[in-house]
Amino acid sequence: MDTNSPRRTDGGVETMASMKRPRLKDVQAQSGYRLALTFIDDQQFVLDMSADVQAFPGLRPLIAAEAFAHAQVGDDGWTVEWPELDIQIGADTLYLDAQAQAATDENTRIFIGWRARTGLPLAKAAQALGVSPRSITRYSNSREATPRTLALACLGWDALQQQAHAAEERGVYFVNKKNH
Repeated sequence: MDTNSPRRTDGGVETMASMKRPRLKDVQAQSGYRLALTFIDDQQFVLDMSADVQAFPGLRPLIAAEAFAHAQVGDDGWTVEWPELDIQIGADTLYLDAQAQAATDENTRIFIGWRARTGLPLAKAAQALGVSPRSITRYSNSREATPRTLALACLGWDALQQQAHAAEERGVYFVNKKNH
């Protein structure tokens, strides 16, 4: 088995008990900034965090391999933490990131990655993408391929957010007054 690629193992059983919210049973730090995650429903993922420790200032102390190696389950399974560095990452964030890396198709990677990046709760995510909360739930577990239309909605939402942010940075606002 290739230990460098993200993987999802669940014993081949698709009808495992589902979690209401992702919660961890175990975490093991591995070389290459990877975390072996075991959730309370026994789903296992290997999450590659190498890009994140480089990209996010709050995670940069983990660049030291010795520091990264001290990952542990915290807050009764709701986080992975590095207590010496006062760094915590929520189990829900890790779960979505791991699912995105383990997804077998691009549309699912886009959708799950969008969920992880935005952190929007179910109802707000549904509203943002113009779909029902049930659709968000249906594709959030990665067991069913995400439709291309939903992936495109994620990309469109991202583009609109970038546009709005760029307008705010430039201070470009227009007011159209009607003459009465």
